[in-house]
Amino acid sequence: MPTGAVARRLGVSPTTVRSWERRYGLGPSNRRAGHHRRWSPDDIAVLEAMCRLTARGVPPAEAARAVLATRSGTGQPPEPFPMRAEDLDEPYPDAATGRRPGGSRALQVGTVRPECRGLARAAVRLDSREVARILREAVAALGVVAAWTEVMMPALRAAGRKWASAGEQYVEVEHLLSWHVSSVLCTEAVRPVLLRPVPPVLLAAMPGELHTLPLEVLAAGLTDRGLPFRMLGQAVPPRALLDAVQRTGPVAVMLWSQIPQTADPSLVRQVTGTVWGPRGSRGGPLVLPAGPGWSRFQHLDGTASPRTLESALDLVEHAATE
Repeated sequence: MPTGAVARRLGVSPTTVRSWERRYGLGPSNRRAGHHRRWSPDDIAVLEAMCRLTARGVPPAEAARAVLATRSGTGQPPEPFPMRAEDLDEPYPDAATGRRPGGSRALQVGTVRPECRGLARAAVRLDSREVARILREAVAALGVVAAWTEVMMPALRAAGRKWASAGEQYVEVEHLLSWHVSSVLCTEAVRPVLLRPVPPVLLAAMPGELHTLPLEVLAAGLTDRGLPFRMLGQAVPPRALLDAVQRTGPVAVMLWSQIPQTADPSLVRQVTGTVWGPRGSRGGPLVLPAGPGWSRFQHLDGTASPRTLESALDLVEHAATE
């Protein structure tokens, strides 16, 4: 493959690939004088290893020594160093433009944690193993809600912006990243824990609403707190939602709306008015309309409106244990 194609595959700029060759000797193994660079599968594997190590916080020079030693059979890659933002951002700008490398394929994540920057780079490379590793380690180090807020969500938003500006070219990046985020969240949500003996929390997206990742974050957060839940997922029809409320007698119902078109106050009122139990001791759920789709509604009677996922978990926990 030529250098440009290799750079696109890795999610970096051609300048970065050429800089790695010039600075660290990570060039094609069979380059001939007077010919364009052509990278073999083994050469590309070396560059992929370089990308993984730098995404984990290994300084570029140290990462290059490690991958060169591995290619020559004289050593193994080192354990990852603690992640530092200055190590993840290439320190050398392009001599012609003055811009830092990354290329037009890079996701613009802004000022974020190093884990998020590494996640975005791995997603552009379609490096599933590295994406999964970063997500697992972020959840283990930060907890589910903080990992979502500080690592997953900024990368997903950057992928969405890139998709919107470039058309179908970046659909594969956004889909791969979303699938891995969902997989990690669902694994966290269903891991075996000792649950408190309280009624469940019902999690549902509004009719027509297809976004469920925030609900999966809440499910994992509820598991962290030992609270049972029932996940209904995306686009739950009104009748099915009301039937589920009656059947499960939840302590709380979370209704997610990502966009204004799916926010329906009339359905919220129906859920709020749902009661169960014998006369004299009937109860009803705490109803939490959540998500940016509800922003145009200041307050809905009989509901609580959390501003963050953490505050939603606090409200639910209080309702379950009071």
